[in-house]
Amino acid sequence: MTRAGAAGDTNSLDTDVVAVGESMVTFLPSRPGRLADVPSFERGIGGAESNVACALAAAGHRTRWVGRVGADGFGDHLVEAIGRYGVDTSAVGRDPHRPTGIYFRTADDRGTDAHEVVYYRAGSAASAMSPATMPYDALWSGRVLHLSGITAALSADCLALVRDLCDRKPGRRSLVSFDVNHRPGLWRAHDGADVLLDLARGADLVFVGEDEAAAAWDVTGGPAAIRAALPEPAVLVVKQGARGATVFATDHATGCDTITFVPALRVDVVAPVGAGDAFAAGFLSATLRGLPAERRLRHGHLMAAAALTVPGDLATPPSRDRADALAALDPAAWETLRLRPGWTAADPTRATAVADEEVRTS
Repeated sequence: MTRAGAAGDTNSLDTDVVAVGESMVTFLPSRPGRLADVPSFERGIGGAESNVACALAAAGHRTRWVGRVGADGFGDHLVEAIGRYGVDTSAVGRDPHRPTGIYFRTADDRGTDAHEVVYYRAGSAASAMSPATMPYDALWSGRVLHLSGITAALSADCLALVRDLCDRKPGRRSLVSFDVNHRPGLWRAHDGADVLLDLARGADLVFVGEDEAAAAWDVTGGPAAIRAALPEPAVLVVKQGARGATVFATDHATGCDTITFVPALRVDVVAPVGAGDAFAAGFLSATLRGLPAERRLRHGHLMAAAALTVPGDLATPPSRDRADALAALDPAAWETLRLRPGWTAADPTRATAVADEEVRTS
């Protein structure tokens, strides 16, 4: 496939968010324990960018996932499973010569030494993504183009693609969203830190964890220090783990930042898998709706809470009415809110009453 066009070539922006990256088939263990001892696995899907597309589609947005998979059964499964979330997969490429990536993981918490993840993605179809193999008309068809540092680490061709998409070229139509997603184990020739910093500087909206900034760039002075290292993006979201998140947004009239912090929710965590992708989806959803900074962060926390209270990468998000009701709580009620597994299944018509009950029983 040849490069189909550059930013500005599309006739209309028919999609809210286009997410670009590798999605893989995930094998989840049937019981806790070492991979060597697990007798069977259940098949799922995983991939940072497709997770964001699926969460946004479930929240009512028009989304498209663009990537490459093998011309194999696993590729069929990914395209069909992601499509069932309501995501447009029509621009996904099929590679007859390279396989679809897969990975296995244990059921234990990712933060423990016992946790194991084994990837079979080297030489995958997605690793052949490049400016020459991707449909640029589809890439630039959304109001937002969402990327992550994971894609940049897969191969030199993938890095060239992400560099091209993050280039602040004239006529770029989509707002470029970039989640740093620092994964040291994926970078072979170098640690990738300088590359990720350079890519983030070309994006319009950046998500980065405080811990990532410390590990990748040795920036340890908190959100303000991270902003000093990344002054270029119009919006910078610094995730601060269990404490919360801070957003820096440039005021176009004054050139100065407005700074907003929102504490994280108290959540009964089932598994931390996919929480960062869900946070990005919640923040992007509120951004697309034109909500103020505080509400954007709150919707990010709510989407993350949905992911934290299920065992897999993807969760059913709260209904929009319910999320809006919770995001509108006063500061004291927000800080005492506690969310438990199953909280997204509540009747949306009782959103305010349920929110009050969750606050009251925290």
